[in-house]
Amino acid sequence: MRSPLDRLRQALSFEIIALVLAVPLGTVAFGVPMHDVGVVSVVSATIATLWNVVYNFVFDVTYKRLMGKTLKTLIARIIHSIFFEIGLLIVLMPFIAWYLGVSLWQALVMDLFFVAFYLVYAFAFNWAYDKLFPLPEWRNRPVTR
Repeated sequence: MRSPLDRLRQALSFEIIALVLAVPLGTVAFGVPMHDVGVVSVVSATIATLWNVVYNFVFDVTYKRLMGKTLKTLIARIIHSIFFEIGLLIVLMPFIAWYLGVSLWQALVMDLFFVAFYLVYAFAFNWAYDKLFPLPEWRNRPVTR
């Protein structure tokens, strides 16, 4: 298992590299000044982190109350993920629309662009991170597909 210091390095490098990639991509994709995309990206990452804490707490309390347990099934995890993203879209769209002076529809399109970016980026980043910083117990194990 990764140490807290390793998790901190992973989280910080994830966010820094994401901003370095997402800000220029957002600037090109939407024709918005880099500074504005940077502000939206930093604020969105902060809001997403806070939403993550609140949402997961509420979901866990509700799930335990309804199901009588905290161990989640695959279906529960899928539902959890879908509602997390929907909630985050609802929370971020008004901010994006207000800050960039665009319609809610344009903010939704921009937000969906960033969701797609982060899905691909998170997969690639975490795979690369595991390759660059493998855990000791992985070194002598055969590679499985």
